[in-house]
Amino acid sequence: MKISRRSFIQAASAVGAMTALNSVAGPMTAKGEKPNVLFIAVDDLNDWLGCLKGHPQAKTPNLDRLLRSSTNFVNAHCPVPVCGPSRNALLTGMRPSTTGWYSNRELGMKNFPEIAEQVLGDIPTLPQHFKNNGYYTMVVGKISHHGLYDYRKDEQWSELAPKWVLAGDDRKFLERGQGYGDYGENDHKYYPFPAEGSQTFPMFGKKGLSLCAGPLDRDDIANGGIMPDEMFAQWAVDKLKQDYDKPFFLGCGFVRPHVPYTAPREYFERFPLDEIILPEYLENDMDDIPLYGKLMTHGFINGGDHAAVQAIGMKFQKELIQGYLACVAFVDDQIGKVVNALENSKHQDNTIVVLWGDHGQNLGEHTSWRKMTLWEESTRVPLAIRLPKQAKGQETQQAVNLLDLYPTLTELCGLPHVKSNEGISLNALINNPNFDRKFPSITTWGYKNHAVCDEQYRYIRYRDDSEELYDHKTDPHEHHNLANKFEYYQVKVDLAKWIPQNQVFPTGMTDFSKGDWLEATKTRWEKEGVPEHLK
Repeated sequence: MKISRRSFIQAASAVGAMTALNSVAGPMTAKGEKPNVLFIAVDDLNDWLGCLKGHPQAKTPNLDRLLRSSTNFVNAHCPVPVCGPSRNALLTGMRPSTTGWYSNRELGMKNFPEIAEQVLGDIPTLPQHFKNNGYYTMVVGKISHHGLYDYRKDEQWSELAPKWVLAGDDRKFLERGQGYGDYGENDHKYYPFPAEGSQTFPMFGKKGLSLCAGPLDRDDIANGGIMPDEMFAQWAVDKLKQDYDKPFFLGCGFVRPHVPYTAPREYFERFPLDEIILPEYLENDMDDIPLYGKLMTHGFINGGDHAAVQAIGMKFQKELIQGYLACVAFVDDQIGKVVNALENSKHQDNTIVVLWGDHGQNLGEHTSWRKMTLWEESTRVPLAIRLPKQAKGQETQQAVNLLDLYPTLTELCGLPHVKSNEGISLNALINNPNFDRKFPSITTWGYKNHAVCDEQYRYIRYRDDSEELYDHKTDPHEHHNLANKFEYYQVKVDLAKWIPQNQVFPTGMTDFSKGDWLEATKTRWEKEGVPEHLK
């Protein structure tokens, strides 16, 4: 029997109602005023922060200071390990299995705004809910997949950053990237590419184009030598200096460390290439991985991203790690500008600060050089919430999800509860970081592929019912799949019960007979064989 998305959304109301278990009522200010919200998003930022200890060479003093003065959710995960659907899950409060938005492919449909209306109906997005309830909402940079918005521009935002802040139009900089990253309203937000072009392009063509790194001099950068993220930060800084008649919700989205891994040269100089430490990697890491796990880690380049990186050489692997660390250090500085501006403004005592990454990023672990897997490196994200006047930070080890942000902010700011929210409010953990909320985190990548994480285990089930299970107490890097060991049977049963029972087809499909991009790669492997490094 076919069930409509609307039926799933109505069913989700029951899940959303569970937020009452974790609720704290009302706004956080003494005079009954609603607090402002500074909503900082970072693209492709994994746990390579000093305070999260994802890489020993990470240099992130501004992020570390923010997280250490906040409630730091050190076991936070994304709803989807890729930009578009992860952001739309957070902004709508609904899982991809409810909306049908599993990948960036659905968001690339020309009629996606109409599809969004059909799916959402009268359900407000997070910024729309704030605007509907008296907030002045502002946005700069990448909050939705395509920048400022994917749909409902006027319903969500009172003020958008002007286009001149978001784009350069000098063709010499665009041609360097072979046309990659042309996004309309927010053209060229992933620019600039390395001055000498992508390292992968000469050998592997456009499919490998974005996997590259390199330092930039200021004349290598459009917009008069100013990186897009620097523009975003300055716009947000200027907004924090102004007065407002209403409480404000300011969304500020940064695009680094998204590929290409380029940043001003001084950030690369902080990480000498000959000192770069590569992430832990095992030669036989894929031996106990099911087929669908291998399909996910393959990447975009023919023959596999990992084989391509290895073919170019060890120096290139170090250049990618150096580039990622440099981009993280660069965006750390931009976030520092914004947070410092808030702390030096009249708004500092009445503003909630939220910092989140949309998903993680693999950098060679499990032979993967992208996100788009269901392992820790792709799903774990930075997540912190700092309340007004909060000085002392705290950490919680409880597994949480970006879906939880919508009901959390709704409660903190005293707004009406949105019944369709499928996340669980984090406010009980803000009040008591040791609170046992009993709900694991669920990440979905493609139709009927899920990872369920709690404080100890990660359980992965793919659409063909193949499985992976990892015990983080003994195997934090997830090298040893325990799914076939009988003694872990009950662990799998306990985690599997959280997998969504009702799962709609991907947007645009009335059945799944033709499959998706995973099935297309699977069909090709049936003819050509599994790439050697994944066997």
